[in-house]
Amino acid sequence: MTTTTAKTQQFISSAQLLEHWQGHRNLTRRVIEMFPEKELFEFSVGGMRPFAKLAVELISIAGPGLKGIVSHQIEEFSEEEFKPKTKEEILKKWDEETEVINHYFNQISEERFQETFNLFGQYEFPVYQNILYFVDNEIHHRGQGYVYLRALGMEPPFFWERF
Repeated sequence: MTTTTAKTQQFISSAQLLEHWQGHRNLTRRVIEMFPEKELFEFSVGGMRPFAKLAVELISIAGPGLKGIVSHQIEEFSEEEFKPKTKEEILKKWDEETEVINHYFNQISEERFQETFNLFGQYEFPVYQNILYFVDNEIHHRGQGYVYLRALGMEPPFFWERF
């Protein structure tokens, strides 16, 4: 009798995952840029939050979430610290958080991606699933932004153009 051992191949490297995520962030930033100032803060469809509030949520999750993962600190989720009044404030904070993401993401070892972490004291999943949640949540909210832009008669960027 022979025994066969399958070698597990890594599907994606951490550098590739970060590049993928940052591609989504680049696209979401372009969506924020497209909104007229007033509509960014006021326009909604079907009772959904205006896109500025969705952007604040995304800003409040990614950087703080990664910082918590790296430092092993579980802090409650809060959108109360950042209260922008202009599109420029949102874009500036978006860019700052991009650097925070780069800084903390690169401190997560390959082994840590498999460890369980209780994100914001609410979601206990492996680190890689928490990071995928950040990306999925952003895609979801960006989709809402696409609906808003189309309702405003604007053509959003192609979803595959993430540069």
